[in-house]
Amino acid sequence: MVRKILVSAVLAGAVLASSGCHHKVQNPLANIDSKQPDKSLFDRSMDSMKKAHYQEARTLLETLINTYPDSEYIARAKLALGDAWYNEGGKAAWQQAESEYKDFQTFFPNLPEASEAQLKIASMHYREMEKPDRDYTEAQRAADEYKQLIQQYPDSPLVPQAKQKLREVQEILGERQYRIANFYFLRENLAASQARLQSLTESYPLYSQSDEALFELGNIYEKEAAGLKKQKLPEAQKEKLVAQYEKKAIDAYSRIITRYPATDRVGDAKRRLEALNAPIPEPTAEALAESKAEEASREKVKLVAKLTGNFKKHPNMAPATKVGEPNLQEETVTSAPEIINDLNKQVSGVAAGNSVGVQAVGTRTGTPDANDKAPGTQDSTPEEGAAPKPAAPQVNEIQKPDPTQSSSQTSAENGQAAAADNKAAPVDQKQESSSKKKEKKGLRKLIPF
Repeated sequence: MVRKILVSAVLAGAVLASSGCHHKVQNPLANIDSKQPDKSLFDRSMDSMKKAHYQEARTLLETLINTYPDSEYIARAKLALGDAWYNEGGKAAWQQAESEYKDFQTFFPNLPEASEAQLKIASMHYREMEKPDRDYTEAQRAADEYKQLIQQYPDSPLVPQAKQKLREVQEILGERQYRIANFYFLRENLAASQARLQSLTESYPLYSQSDEALFELGNIYEKEAAGLKKQKLPEAQKEKLVAQYEKKAIDAYSRIITRYPATDRVGDAKRRLEALNAPIPEPTAEALAESKAEEASREKVKLVAKLTGNFKKHPNMAPATKVGEPNLQEETVTSAPEIINDLNKQVSGVAAGNSVGVQAVGTRTGTPDANDKAPGTQDSTPEEGAAPKPAAPQVNEIQKPDPTQSSSQTSAENGQAAAADNKAAPVDQKQESSSKKKEKKGLRKLIPF
């Protein structure tokens, strides 16, 4: 009997001991382990994200961040908060996502996930990018964000992906500049077209039609040289200015051969160099291999894609190259008014030393100079003390009848005036309207206004 009592007591003690060792304190409201509440909040937010319950996920993540600021899950929670907005989609949600990602980069710049956040920021602008003939704001923002990733996180494994996206964005930005240049060229605004083509060829060397842009730029330089030949300038000075613009044309044609030797415009560039009596350069083996690789990596735009592209918001990235280093510098901006002013200064400088008095570009034949007199004014001023000349009669005002004349005399005079008007010579239709557009000649084509 005593033995049974002892055995029962030992078993009861063992049960109590085991139950005391494995007992966990539970939170009856959240039903989570109170020893690791931050982890539970994070896990629950991830489950909500998987179910596309983004608002619920953001609430859990914000609770974790505000309640446990020293938690080891803070970094992941901040990144996941941006992901919740990113996955939800929409312009307003993406603006919030960008703000959260920037906040994450500020607090955790050295974490590997910082480059991931930067890539997602750029990707949002990339997905909002429109065609070259539309608003280019998102394309420019995407290019800036991809450049920041490449420069700020050079060791990130995401750099190759960012470079490819940057090539595609720069293809769109280059196409935009090329279309604007053609618009001005067709309207004979050579200065504006030249400015756009210069910006294009300097800023986007991987653009699919760089050879075409350089060829058109050389053509513009030749037109400007031809315009200078028609100016009334001393022969020595004229030859110097003409040679300057022909040299620019030669440089543009030569760059097609040396930088893009595998493109279609090489033959045309050689013929223009021969016409200008300029030497034809030979491309290096490295340049030829680089150009061939770039052209081979481009995809041809199919006819169906061209037809349906007019109905799509986003551009076609097929012409973008998949090799080569994209330009990481800021876009070069060339000003058309500066080009005109520079040319006017050169011509005016030549005219200043000419005893004949050659007029600078933009005066008389173009926009009036600030010191020019108005049409019809006298060049000579009256002598001091001399009586001023009487003003011309105002023919557009109603003349008051002379009280000394009778009404019959007045009527007769009016009839004679009307008869004289009827016998006047007919008006020349060519000079009837001075508001008709006149063809621009010579260097006047350079002025965009």
